[in-house]
Amino acid sequence: MAVYAALFLLVAGVAGVLTVTAESPEVAFENPDLELSSGDTFEVDGAEYVVADISEVEEGGGGHGGSATTSIVATIEREVTVDQSETWANGSTVTVGDRDWRVEITGDDPSEFTLVEVLDRQAILEADDNADNETVERDDGEYVVVTENGESTLVPADEYFPAPDEQSYATGDSFDYGGQSVTVDQVSADQAVIVWEATQTNSMEVEEESTVTLGETDFVANFPDASTLTMSSDIEGYEAQVAEIDQFEQYNSGLTRVLILSLFSVVLLLSTTFIPSRY
Repeated sequence: MAVYAALFLLVAGVAGVLTVTAESPEVAFENPDLELSSGDTFEVDGAEYVVADISEVEEGGGGHGGSATTSIVATIEREVTVDQSETWANGSTVTVGDRDWRVEITGDDPSEFTLVEVLDRQAILEADDNADNETVERDDGEYVVVTENGESTLVPADEYFPAPDEQSYATGDSFDYGGQSVTVDQVSADQAVIVWEATQTNSMEVEEESTVTLGETDFVANFPDASTLTMSSDIEGYEAQVAEIDQFEQYNSGLTRVLILSLFSVVLLLSTTFIPSRY
């Protein structure tokens, strides 16, 4: 019994030493395509990107006794140009510059539309000390009451108010709208469509050992430290490292089982020595 116990102890000792001293391999890129820090810009397939942020993020935990784990996440951004459009219905009111305009389209097959200024009649009346602050209706039309030298006169509204400005635009014409240049794309009897190009920021989050596609190139991401992102297009090399890590974990798991079984066998053998003999 003692010999077998010593043998199992020896096996457990060897397995324990191998388990403790073995160094687990980690994914590392010797010659990464990109080595980046927060704020760096880089180019892939003719497109420019920027590393907006690299930060540690806590996951899990909470108030139920769970332990939080920390992972590193990088945010990559790219500015792209996108086409945008806006549709103006016939008869609708739009704001161009600092004034309101009414969209007017005439004809069954139009190729242009007209912006007619919408006058702020109330503001014009209030600015005129000689005029009443509201118009009056008579059988023959709308009038403004103007008082001068104690005499009140009815002035036709069409004569009192200035003629509104008009601006006409045909398909293909450009003008300023909302602080940018827009182009008339199409005009129909019901509506006019304007188009323009705008800049849009697209962002993506990159995690440890995730696969990222930039342009037409696939990369594997790795964080050597909490402030550095490396990316490699050597997918096969990355997969070989992952296979090596899996193999190591299998061997280590096997050694752990050998250690446990050996110690259990020692205890079992030593226990049998204390069983009294029947003879």
